[in-house]
Amino acid sequence: MNRSVSTYNNELKLKGFNVFQIEDDSNATRVYSRKDFYKICLTTGKSKIHYSDRSFDANGTILFFGNPNVPYSWETLSTQYVGYTVLFSEDFLLPSKRSDQLQKSLLFKMGGTPILEISEAQRQFLNSIFQKMMEEQQSEYEHKDEVIRNYIELILHESLKLKPSENYRQDKNGAERLTTVFMELLERQFPVESPESPLKLKTAKDYANHLSVHVNYLNRSVKSVTGKTTTAHISERIAQEAKAILQHTHWNVSEIAYALGFDYPTYFNNFFKKQMGKSPSAVRLQKV
Repeated sequence: MNRSVSTYNNELKLKGFNVFQIEDDSNATRVYSRKDFYKICLTTGKSKIHYSDRSFDANGTILFFGNPNVPYSWETLSTQYVGYTVLFSEDFLLPSKRSDQLQKSLLFKMGGTPILEISEAQRQFLNSIFQKMMEEQQSEYEHKDEVIRNYIELILHESLKLKPSENYRQDKNGAERLTTVFMELLERQFPVESPESPLKLKTAKDYANHLSVHVNYLNRSVKSVTGKTTTAHISERIAQEAKAILQHTHWNVSEIAYALGFDYPTYFNNFFKKQMGKSPSAVRLQKV
């Protein structure tokens, strides 16, 4: 009997990584939670990959880098499709300070180069790394996490040496894909769980910078797809969060204002009343 998706995701989240051979576990590529894990996939076959606002036609061996903040889909076109996949959380890679710059590299950025074409010699070398990771995953070695972390970094370093594929085409519904990215990233900022951990992304420019696009392009895309401005979406979501905090916590107004990115409680009060039609104190009185 197959394990449930939730069971698989929970186990993966606790461990922080999983590496497997695609032909041995073809379903595994479809059951992990994209919002929690980065993905590196070495595959040989014919496929079409949609990544953010671009599409890529692959016919041969490629190395793919999936970012949990960027939506992507994968259409397998050939009857035989083989390779390896490693999934890992940001927390799994963070203990190694050497990883900091790699995590910010163009391999994982939305506007970067997440697909590399691989030669036969490179495929054999990368295959050996994935096989070593799989062996280590099954071992009882006390420090196997560190070994696997080093193998992941080795793949990243080797990838940075390679020329990115230029077989991209701008997708005609790029605005829809970018809007999906923005909406997912917006939702990932919540819930705000503590006044000591305030909202990180507060403005349209913050989101544009995080997504490596110009703020005007982001605004045009979001407005054309949803009919609302980027700022309107951000404001509505912050107001919803403020209401939830007021009704389900004992934080004072100053704490809420700070947690949601407002410099002064009066700014928050004016914002909230404009968005919700009621003052924060009135909404707090509705708490059940």
